[in-house]
Amino acid sequence: MKPHLVFLLLLLPIFSFSQKNVDAKTISKQEAKEIKEIKKFQKELNEEYLNPKETPLRGDNFTHFKKHPFFPIDLKYRVRAKFVKTQNPVPFDFPTSSGKTKSYQEFGKATFELDGKSYTLTVYQSLDLMKMEKYKDHLFLPFRDATNSKETYGGGKYLDLKIPAGNSIILDFNQSYHPYCAYNAYDYNCPIVPEENKLPVEIRAGVMYQDIYHH
Repeated sequence: MKPHLVFLLLLLPIFSFSQKNVDAKTISKQEAKEIKEIKKFQKELNEEYLNPKETPLRGDNFTHFKKHPFFPIDLKYRVRAKFVKTQNPVPFDFPTSSGKTKSYQEFGKATFELDGKSYTLTVYQSLDLMKMEKYKDHLFLPFRDATNSKETYGGGKYLDLKIPAGNSIILDFNQSYHPYCAYNAYDYNCPIVPEENKLPVEIRAGVMYQDIYHH
């Protein structure tokens, strides 16, 4: 082997180590906090599905469950959206997977940019949950994207939000999850993602889906 190649090969481990340190240093305190929140979400979701009192899983699906598969954490999919609250919202019946309906109202519109393009999603509020102290500030964002029926559930995913104080809202798709119906269509009826919340791009963030749950 030529001497200069040997020298370069000896330098590679040092360079790789240095590069990792540089990457680690480029993560700000805020980004580290955001990543910590996402990992907390993943941990709690796994714990919920492992808890026989809380899990939607039944039979072998529960017995064999270890943890959810997740897309790699990517803060590109944590976006600050412009939020416009809906004035004088009218309650409506939200269609669900069972054919029944649930009472919701439109709460507002969230507009954000991803890879230089603008998208708008409608955010909803459950009329039943808003009566409960624990969930009175809870908002619901169902959406679909180009990963559905591939890496994620065909029916789309959900994102839980809180009522924002101002005219912007954080959408962290790293914390998006599948409806219970994706895992157990017999015991649950879940809101169907409306057509207006279908994104034409891939949102490669949050929980992934496994074929073992298909019914």
